[in-house]
Amino acid sequence: MTFLVLQNSRTFTFEQKDEDKRVRLCQGLLKVLGSPVGSSCQRTCLETLRIMSRDKRVLAPVGTREGVQLLARLAALPEGEGEILAETGEDERVAVEALKCLCNVVFNSAAAQEACADVGLATGLCARLRSPGPPPVHEVQLFCLRLLFLLSALRSDARASLRGELRALGLLADMLERALHVRWVGPYEAAAPEPKAPPISMETTDRTMEALKALFNLTLSEPTVEDGGHQLSLLSAIMRHLLLLSAPTEDKTEELHSHTVNLLSNMPVSCLDVLISTPVRGGLPQYGDKNMEVVQVLLDFMEKRIDRGTSYKEGLTPVLSVLTEGSRHHREIRRYIKAQVLPPLKDVTNRPEVGSTIRNKLVRLMTHVDMGVKQSAAEFLFVLCKESVDNLLKYTGYGNAAGLLVARGLLAGGHGETEYSEDEDSDTEEYKEAKPYINPITGHIEEPLPNPMEEMTEEQKIHQLIRPMGVKRDGTLAPLEAAVNQCEVEDSCSSDSD
Repeated sequence: MTFLVLQNSRTFTFEQKDEDKRVRLCQGLLKVLGSPVGSSCQRTCLETLRIMSRDKRVLAPVGTREGVQLLARLAALPEGEGEILAETGEDERVAVEALKCLCNVVFNSAAAQEACADVGLATGLCARLRSPGPPPVHEVQLFCLRLLFLLSALRSDARASLRGELRALGLLADMLERALHVRWVGPYEAAAPEPKAPPISMETTDRTMEALKALFNLTLSEPTVEDGGHQLSLLSAIMRHLLLLSAPTEDKTEELHSHTVNLLSNMPVSCLDVLISTPVRGGLPQYGDKNMEVVQVLLDFMEKRIDRGTSYKEGLTPVLSVLTEGSRHHREIRRYIKAQVLPPLKDVTNRPEVGSTIRNKLVRLMTHVDMGVKQSAAEFLFVLCKESVDNLLKYTGYGNAAGLLVARGLLAGGHGETEYSEDEDSDTEEYKEAKPYINPITGHIEEPLPNPMEEMTEEQKIHQLIRPMGVKRDGTLAPLEAAVNQCEVEDSCSSDSD
């Protein structure tokens, strides 16, 4: 059996003709797992069941109340808030396999999702993660968090329960604090990582990302009284800390920051001041007395996602949302970002969408085929322009901005609804000189078109300025003389054939 498990460990597709056999195999595995057998046998059965659970069509025996309860017991998940028994190393390995099975079964079976709600699986998971004493081994924590993420993604009642009576926001925030060794030095202010601090471990990175995914699901709805401003501000401060950390590889760091940004996009605007309220450190980005270190990280992340050129909707719109709302409600954030994204114009000989600056890249996105992407990019630039149509057109041209202006009912000009500070936008001398010659549609100075009459003689000008045209038999235009000749030739040929 062990050899077959290893041989099929990467099997994800199954032939339909053997479906009945696989159903019977699942039934047999559950029967063995429900009887008193050794942990080695349990592991082998669970490894086999894990492979079987990738097939949605054979999960009927597993996706029952009894099947879920059996797997939960093998995963050492207490019923309700019950006490967790001490485990040996072999018990933990069995628990990991049972959790993997539960993840597959819950993901692939609606009946299993219902059964999980009936048996209160979310309660057992929270109790397992909240248990006193040393934390569970890495894989137990990892798959408990993954199962929590799946339940919160697939069941609205589980989301409500986790956010309410199970207090999962606080639980997951505490887990992140411990995993990342967060040290608080002030209200919502974590001690900054050392400049040469090593990256966090791969195991910590993986657990952190699973916790962030679960938190994203739990914060999709509006904040409740139970959440309180404190809890969400605390989470925002942890997100700030995370954006200053790195993972073992560049790709893992980007993935970690992506999940962080996704969660940050769910936070109320009132929590975003946490991002810039820490003391300024020498040599790091700032605007006035505000620390812009994390804002710069977000800007760099945004540009990297734009340069990637794929998955804009999932990968780019969350960070655009965070930067847009931060700029809309925090003057310092808006001014800092605008200085980099929309610096004072000097050279207007090229179209706004042509070039490699961050402004050029964002203007190109304003005409993207995906409606969500183009709206996000346009809204971001509009907010940086203090929702002034004239300012936006200066940086983008009317053609690129038309979609947003139509959606906002601002084709005739004007301002958006948000009130902004009265700081003035000053134009450069170069722009002032060029402004009368800028095409407002394209947003740049166009090269004058060559005059077709410049190299013509006076006689050519007289005869070719107005040339009489005729329609040929195929419907195309031609000089009148050629059109008439064609008709005469065709008529002559027609008479000869008669």
